[in-house]
Amino acid sequence: MTDTIEIDRLHKRYGSRIALHELDLHVRPGTVFGLIGPNGAGKTTTLRTLVDVIRPSSGSVRVLGENPRHGGAALRRRIGYVPGELHLEGRSSGHRMLAFYAQVSGSRDATATLRTGRDLADRLGVDLSRPVRTLSKGNKQKVGLIQAFMHRPELLILDEPTSGLDPLVQREFLQMVREAKDAGQTVLLSSHVLSEIQQTADEVAVLANGRVVADGDVASLRLGSIRRVRAEISTTDAAATRADFDRVPGLTGIDASDADGILQLSGTIDGAIDPFIKVLARFEVRDLTVEEPDLEESVLRLYGASATPASARPATRRSRRDREEQR
Repeated sequence: MTDTIEIDRLHKRYGSRIALHELDLHVRPGTVFGLIGPNGAGKTTTLRTLVDVIRPSSGSVRVLGENPRHGGAALRRRIGYVPGELHLEGRSSGHRMLAFYAQVSGSRDATATLRTGRDLADRLGVDLSRPVRTLSKGNKQKVGLIQAFMHRPELLILDEPTSGLDPLVQREFLQMVREAKDAGQTVLLSSHVLSEIQQTADEVAVLANGRVVADGDVASLRLGSIRRVRAEISTTDAAATRADFDRVPGLTGIDASDADGILQLSGTIDGAIDPFIKVLARFEVRDLTVEEPDLEESVLRLYGASATPASARPATRRSRRDREEQR
């Protein structure tokens, strides 16, 4: 099955500044793909190439089987797009604006499309009778989401879609994304709100300095990160026990206290937890807590790794090109 989005060796240069460095990205049909990274990582540049707002310096991009540069209006009707910087102005009401979008977007009946738009407006809590120029930033963002979703496109490209939305509306948006996936639509979601990625994405790519520093499913990104551990151990020789844990690979920041034959130990583990468990198994464990990191902590560590040589970075899923070259 052909991928919905195929990006190979995408390179974008603005004068002397390189925004994207031979980026590889593939998004499978019917999935939610999360794109995360700090400001300036290249997320918006990547998304804009998919809708032909900007054009690559080199490399290839295919969306729904077509080159965005040549797909024209027919391709754009198959896509729902929310830009990172949404500007909605004018005297038209929200109703009139959505009616216009219903006429030009998608292949569905315009009346049915507009009906869907009004249903979404009710869910998101936006008054479509008001001129869009009088709406708050959050309500303009809601209108932007409605126009992207209402014609039920094959592909949704959403750049920071919850910007300006309150938490309750963010929750409703996440439900809309899940419903889109259940309907067989593909969603490419760029976000700074990492909990959104955790709750919705099947796969994730982490961008830093125009490069993918890690990709895979959310669980695989969490596995390589720090775990916080706390243990209460019965021991007759606290110093020797502490020395055993000092030798555990990846265990750092150890804090230990001894009282009445009970050693209370805490620290952080970077990487595999198995060596820590094997040392722990030598003792009587009275209490144990292992806190799995959230994606935010994982991503912050990956940002730090982005400047290191590739051989020193955490193992990540290889790109499709790498896998094919090794066959």
